Amino acid sequence: MLDFLDRDHSVAPEGYSRWLVPPAALAIHLAIGQVYSFSVFKTPLIQYFTATVGTANINKDIGYIFSVAIAFLGISAALFGAWLEKAGPRRAMFYAAICFGLGFEIAALGVSLHLLPLVYLGYGVVGGIGLGLGYISPVSTLIKWFPDRPGLSTGLAIMGFGGGAMIGSPLGNQLMAHFKAHGLPPITNAFLWMGILYFIFMMFGVFTIRVPREGWKPEGWSGTNRANALITTHNVNVNQAMSTPQFYLLWIVLFCNVTAGIGILEDASPMIQDFFKGHVLAVAAGGFVGLLSIFNMAGRFFWASLSDFLGRKTTYFIFFVVGAILFFSLPLTRGDHLNSVPLFVIIAAVIISMYGGGFATIPAYLKDLFGGYNVSAIHGRLLTAWSTAGIVGPLVVNGILDHYVANHLAKEDAYPTILHIMTGLLIVGLVANLLVRPVAEKHWMKEQNLSPVGSGH
Repeated sequence: MLDFLDRDHSVAPEGYSRWLVPPAALAIHLAIGQVYSFSVFKTPLIQYFTATVGTANINKDIGYIFSVAIAFLGISAALFGAWLEKAGPRRAMFYAAICFGLGFEIAALGVSLHLLPLVYLGYGVVGGIGLGLGYISPVSTLIKWFPDRPGLSTGLAIMGFGGGAMIGSPLGNQLMAHFKAHGLPPITNAFLWMGILYFIFMMFGVFTIRVPREGWKPEGWSGTNRANALITTHNVNVNQAMSTPQFYLLWIVLFCNVTAGIGILEDASPMIQDFFKGHVLAVAAGGFVGLLSIFNMAGRFFWASLSDFLGRKTTYFIFFVVGAILFFSLPLTRGDHLNSVPLFVIIAAVIISMYGGGFATIPAYLKDLFGGYNVSAIHGRLLTAWSTAGIVGPLVVNGILDHYVANHLAKEDAYPTILHIMTGLLIVGLVANLLVRPVAEKHWMKEQNLSPVGSGH
């Protein structure tokens, strides 16, 4: 039965429309993007485990669940990227669906047994592996289907990950409210049903994903992109890519872009309330966070699509130059300066659109430099930059905020320091991006080394 998952069984028939592939990718990314809405469970979990276990550091302990999930996203993407190239997207998506759904079930068991480590294992480790497999599995397939528009294709899928919270947040809240109203354990049952529902939703992607037959090209496409020295017609093996300076420069590029963006996302609600004390209340701050989610999602499609015309290096140049100016300017919107809430919101929204755009543009950047042969594997290893940024960003933000509070300083005065550090990070990313050059010929693969399995993704 599992033969259905083999690559050979997912080759598209003659006349198959490539526009049927992005919905399959979206089904996976909209599901695993639920991780961005984990915060809806944070307060209920804190209250539950405080009442049942009474842990002293419960706020921090619950926060680790999300951190573990993001860490294992990067780890699994790095470890299984090369395997995915051989196994094909359908099998990888299937295992992603199993791990992501099973993670919820194990977490539900952990909650019912009052065992927080079991929640770490379920939502964090097992679910995190599902996140990593699900995140990278559609990428090389979409790039293969859209060699003429790689930015647009990856933007379509990765847009879903940014928008996953728009489904996950109300779903989680409504399920908890429903079970609570019926006298049933709300978190346990919400986790149980979300695991089932997301597994079914992801299986749509498993059944509908297709890979192009060997030698397929889009109708009317000559096989070349716009003139750009960075776009290669050759391929680089994943292990060889790891020995090039381009890989590490792009690692720095992604790390800097993500760390700076997380600096806004991680503390968005309290930041706007602290900037405009008495003018922006919690409800309005919640709306601001929702708006950032929309710009995060839209930016993934907009900037990645635009990069097909501007080029990936130019797009990141915009991210870093404009982003640095905006980060540096954001403190000036405060109450003791311009005192402009609309200006603060506009600047933060543009910043977050470029944060999301960075995620969606990086796979096409990798394809430009290293070719499409091992792009999933290379992308998987590059995502360790995301895992690192997910740790470093909150550490910087919360460390500085804690320092100000501990020293009885005004908390709002900490934000200019944080935002100026993020400005410096973006300048580092700008330098790394400017140093990117075409990959040297000595790293190219010989055509006879391109096996049918590797080249068929």
